[in-house]
Amino acid sequence: MATTASGSSGYVCCRFFLQVITGRWFMMFASFLIMACAGATYLFGVYSKDIKLTLGYDQSTLNLMSTFKDLGANVGVLSGLLAEETPTWFVLLVGALMNFTGYFMIWLAVTKTIATPKVWQMCAYICIGANSQNFANTGSLVTCVKNFPQSRGMMLGLMKGFVGLSGAIFTQIYYAIYGNDSKSLILLIGWFPAAISLVFVYNIRAMKISAHPNETKVLHEYLGIATVLALLIMALTIAQKKVPFSHAAYLFSGVAVCFIMFSPFFLAVREEFYTWRNREQLTAPIRLVDEAPTLPETEMKSEIEYESMETKEASASGCSSIFKPPKRGEDFSILQALFSIDMFLVFLGTFCGLGCTLTAADNLGQIGESLGVFAGFVSEIILLKYKIPRPLIMSLVFLLASVGDLLIAFPWPGSVYLASLLLGFSFGAQQTLLFTIVSELFGLKYYATLFNCAQLSSPLGSFVLNVRIVGKLYDKEALKQLAAKGMTRSMVKELTCIGKQCYRLSFSILAATNTFGSIVILVLVLRTHKYYGGDIYERFRDEIAENEKEMALKSAQEMQMVES
Repeated sequence: MATTASGSSGYVCCRFFLQVITGRWFMMFASFLIMACAGATYLFGVYSKDIKLTLGYDQSTLNLMSTFKDLGANVGVLSGLLAEETPTWFVLLVGALMNFTGYFMIWLAVTKTIATPKVWQMCAYICIGANSQNFANTGSLVTCVKNFPQSRGMMLGLMKGFVGLSGAIFTQIYYAIYGNDSKSLILLIGWFPAAISLVFVYNIRAMKISAHPNETKVLHEYLGIATVLALLIMALTIAQKKVPFSHAAYLFSGVAVCFIMFSPFFLAVREEFYTWRNREQLTAPIRLVDEAPTLPETEMKSEIEYESMETKEASASGCSSIFKPPKRGEDFSILQALFSIDMFLVFLGTFCGLGCTLTAADNLGQIGESLGVFAGFVSEIILLKYKIPRPLIMSLVFLLASVGDLLIAFPWPGSVYLASLLLGFSFGAQQTLLFTIVSELFGLKYYATLFNCAQLSSPLGSFVLNVRIVGKLYDKEALKQLAAKGMTRSMVKELTCIGKQCYRLSFSILAATNTFGSIVILVLVLRTHKYYGGDIYERFRDEIAENEKEMALKSAQEMQMVES
C-alpha cells in the first residue's frame, strides 16, 4: 500500500510539473522573456560608432546600414506566412538562427576576425539580424493572443511594452557581463536572444483556451512587474550617468534587472497550481458518472466536427469568396481581409499616424514608447465597461501625437521633453491598438500574416514622410542659411540647420497628417460601432466552456487509470 501511495504521489508530482512547463501561464512567461529580447534594433546607435571606426565607413554608408536595419525590422510578412504553414517552434527556430547569424557576422567583421566585408554584405547581415525579431514577434505575440483571446488588448500592451524596454534591458546585461566594451554588445545581441528562443522553443504553442477567474488579476500583476522594471532601469540609467559605476556595481544592477525579468515565473507556477487544484475538484464528480462518454468517442466526435469545419473553411476560402467576407470578428481569409474596406481604412489611418509618429520619434522617447503598455489596459477597460470602440481610442491617440508634433514645430523651453514623451507613448500605443484591432475585426485564424501586413504601413509612411518631406524641408532651410552666409553646398561637408524654423513647416505637416489619419480612423469607428457595442468575445466563451468539459473528462479518466 505504501509503495502504491508513493508511486501515485510521484505520478501526481510529475503530472503537475508537466502541466507547469506545458501550461498557458508558463508559455506566457516564456513569451515575455522572448519579447524582452526582441528590441536589439534600438541599440544600433550604441555600437554603430564601432562599425564606423573599425570599417572606415562615412556617415552616408552608416545611414545606408541603418536603412536596411529598419527594412528588416519592419517587413515581417515572411514570418507571418511561415507561421501559417509551420508549427510555432519552427518559426522561433528560424528566428533564432537568423538573429545569431546576422549579428555574429557583424561582430566578426568589427573585431577583424574575418576579412572586411563589402558594404552590401554588412547591409545584408544587419537586415537578416533585424528581421529575426519579426519571427520572435510572430511566434510569441500571435500565440499569446490566440491563447488569451479575451484579454488580447492587455496582452498586446504588455508584450509591446517589454519590447520597448528591451534596449535598456540589454544595456544593463551588457554592462554586467562585458563592462564598457561596445563591440561585445554586438556579440551579446547575437547569442542572448537566440539562446532564450531555443530554451523555450517547445513551450510556446497554441493551446485550447480555458477559463481562469484570476486572468485579469495576473495581467495586472504583470503590469506591476513591468512598471517596477521600467522605473528600476530609469533609475539605474540616471545613476550610471551621474556616478561612476564599478564592474561589481554593474553586475549587481544586471542581476537586479534579471531577477525582476524572471519573477513572472513564480506567477506561472502559482496559477498553474490554482488551475491544477480547480481541475481536480471538477473531475471528482465526473468520475462518479458512469454514463459519461468515453474519451475515444469524445475525441472522435471532436475530430469529425473539426474536419467538417476545416472542409467548409477550405471551400469558402477560394477566390470567389474574396468579396463575400464573414461577419466582423469571425475568421477572414487573408485575401478577404486585405481587400476589405476596414483593412483599407486601418492601413491608410496608420500610414498617416504611425508614419508620422515613427518619423518624429526616431530619436525621441524610448521611455515613452515603453509606456505604450498602458494603452492595451486602458482600451480593454474602456471597451468592456463602456462599449467604446477601440478604433475611437486609436483616433484620439493620433490627435495626441499631433500635439507632440506641434510642440516641436512651435517650441518653448522644455517642450521637447514633453513632446518626446507624447510621441513615444503615442507610437507604443498605436502599435498595440493596431495589432488588437486587426485581431478583433478579422479573427485569429490568419492573424500571424494579417498583423504583419498591417504594420507595413509604418515603414512606408515613415519613408514618405521622413525622407520625402521632413528631410527635404530640413535641407532646404539649411541651404537658405548657407546662402545667407554667402556660402554654397560644396563648401561644407554636412548640411546643418540651426534655429526653430528648421522643423517648423515639416512638423506642422506631420501634425496635419496625424489629424487626417485620425479622421480616417473615425470613419472606421462609424463602420464598426455596432460590432463593438455587442459582445465581441462571446464565441470564445462558448469555446472555453466546451474545452473545460473535455479537459475535465480527460483528467478524470487519467485519474481512474492511476487508481485502478
